[in-house]
Amino acid sequence: MPFGIPAPGFRLPHATHLGAARLQVSDLEHSLEYYQDIIGLTVLSRDRTSAALGAHGGGSPLIHLEGQAGTKRPPRGGRYGLYHFAILVPDRASLGRFVRHLGEHGTHLASADHAVSEALYLWDPDGLGIEVYADRPRAEWKVRAQEIYMTTERLNLQSLVAAGGDEAWNGLPAGTTLGHMHLQVSDLETAEAFYHAALGFDKIVWTFPGALFLSAGGYHHHLGTNTWAAGVGPALENEARLLEWELVLPSADDLERAAHSLAAAGVQVRKHEDSSVVTDPWNTAVRLTVVI
Repeated sequence: MPFGIPAPGFRLPHATHLGAARLQVSDLEHSLEYYQDIIGLTVLSRDRTSAALGAHGGGSPLIHLEGQAGTKRPPRGGRYGLYHFAILVPDRASLGRFVRHLGEHGTHLASADHAVSEALYLWDPDGLGIEVYADRPRAEWKVRAQEIYMTTERLNLQSLVAAGGDEAWNGLPAGTTLGHMHLQVSDLETAEAFYHAALGFDKIVWTFPGALFLSAGGYHHHLGTNTWAAGVGPALENEARLLEWELVLPSADDLERAAHSLAAAGVQVRKHEDSSVVTDPWNTAVRLTVVI
């Protein structure tokens, strides 16, 4: 059954996925402790002011942390830009072991059953939002009036813990990826013009109150946008924030076509040797790159 509304011109290829998120934090050492001990990432590389972290067992970085002296915590409710970045674990058992791990540490969290996925929500030392989630099989996703059905219901944490079995928690496992990005914006019409019409995401869910969800290849969403904090203004230079996020395309030709579509819509495209960077209307940078 067909679903979603395809981008009107250039359409991101099915194999498009997210790469890494780059975050500005106030205290690199404190953040590294949190992302390793609580979230379960491992340091892949680091220097005095920055670090790259990924899942255990190899793979590409999922998060880049950049420590910046004088960086302040954003106000409660955040700014335009990051709502949360979402770490996708490979299966329900992995999420169950993560729940048990959080319980053992007494970590504060929120949770939700979104029908397409089961999700946990946390906040890093600077108040930046993090989702850790597992997808339900695509065969179980429902479509209603061309939209993938997504909701927010109570999550059965006991069932998740049981799914984790007796296997010990050893950090986020191999196969963990950055599944989606969720941004706060001032209005959905502008978000649609930039991310759907210009960048080429398909619209997947557009009747969820105050939110628009977009994706490539029929995924439930690679990008969420919401107006739940309208009027807060963009993140400030001296605040903890999302500096940029990566969108990985299958080929250099796809990258060139995406850049052309954005430029034709009046978006400034900053081209680099193997990537192009654009900035959305709320000053969030998106780096378009290709599979290496």
